[in-house]
Amino acid sequence: MLVLARKVGESIFIGNDVEVKILKIDGGEVKIGISAPKSVRILRKELYEEIMAENKKAIEFDIKDISEVSKFENR
Repeated sequence: MLVLARKVGESIFIGNDVEVKILKIDGGEVKIGISAPKSVRILRKELYEEIMAENKKAIEFDIKDISEVSKFENR
């Protein structure tokens, strides 16, 4: 992991087109601004993890579920 120190108003670039700027530091909270193309997905980590967990649940299934569906197909 790269660790950088920045002050309010300073930025870092990720690649050529993503800028992360420090907007405000207040106690233990840092407000950042991110400028990036619309094609770049930006999510808070907790939201990303929630989406990944939901996606994982969506692809998991129980064999009982398949047998229930097959009952309807045989009608």
